[in-house]
Amino acid sequence: MTRIGVVGAGAAAAAATYVLDGALPSAEITVLEKSRGVCGRAATRRRGDVTYDYGANYVKSDDERVVELLTETLDSDGLVDVTDPIYTFDADGTVSEGRDADDHKWTYRQGLTQVAKRLFGETDATVHNSTRAETLVRDDEQWRVVDSDETEWGPFDALLLNPPAPQSAELLRDAEWESGARTALAEAAEAVPYRTIWTAVLGYEFELDRPYYALVNPDRDHQVGWFAREACKAGHVPDGESVLVVQANPDWSVAHYDDDPAENVAKLADLSADVLGDERLADPAWTDHQGWRYALPDEGVRRGAVDDVADADLYPIGDWVAGEARLHAALRNGLDTGERVAYSL
Repeated sequence: MTRIGVVGAGAAAAAATYVLDGALPSAEITVLEKSRGVCGRAATRRRGDVTYDYGANYVKSDDERVVELLTETLDSDGLVDVTDPIYTFDADGTVSEGRDADDHKWTYRQGLTQVAKRLFGETDATVHNSTRAETLVRDDEQWRVVDSDETEWGPFDALLLNPPAPQSAELLRDAEWESGARTALAEAAEAVPYRTIWTAVLGYEFELDRPYYALVNPDRDHQVGWFAREACKAGHVPDGESVLVVQANPDWSVAHYDDDPAENVAKLADLSADVLGDERLADPAWTDHQGWRYALPDEGVRRGAVDDVADADLYPIGDWVAGEARLHAALRNGLDTGERVAYSL
């Protein structure tokens, strides 16, 4: 029996697993995920009747294969297309209509994690949550994975590696595998620059009426990089309420990453009131927050380093491999890599 291991349950891992399960129906696929959920930074939380995407906000329609996957191949029940436009704001907080909206901005009524949940749900793969991969071992032309509880998984005929580049680099550095290709990929992964993002979620017991879904600061010269109105997503926010997802810019996020979360939330609420022109926003009824130390890769990994480890049946996947910090890019990379692995096996 063919056995395939997957470290990480992000969007790329879900797409690759979906392809592999269809191409190799007799294969046994094991997914090891350190967190309690799936889909990585495409994350969703719920609070009572409120649903909010607090990491990645939606899937763009920039890849035909991903569009077909979401709208035709998978069950599209509950798929939501955000039709309100995206405006911009500058260093002074001045808002304008200076950015064309994406053609489609997709999420689900149940939240963006549905992308991975539906992909994994179409397979016979086993996903083990709260399982942190600690050591990769290569011997006898197979892979084994030892987790932080010293449980051993495998052997696997192929291994897919989905964590962000810095975490993948750490696994490669510590791997029990004597190979120049391992060292080269670890160095290449370490060289991928990442943006750190600190996010506040602000809930209000009143409706916030604006002509846009979100505001983006394209020049990265404001303390906030992104404001998004979750009420623009059908099924996310009850009538009479509002939810803002406020993502600080990378410099602010790094400077305040370890500060008191309540103070960070208060600062971002004040900035929301200032930019959106409503003093009520400085006093949310409830809040949430999340720090993303490795949120968005600004460049892709060196392609040759990725290709070279395929000879040892190791396949890095994700937006850092695709070279674009977008959810559709991660999904497409997973689909393509899944096909490559299936062909190899």
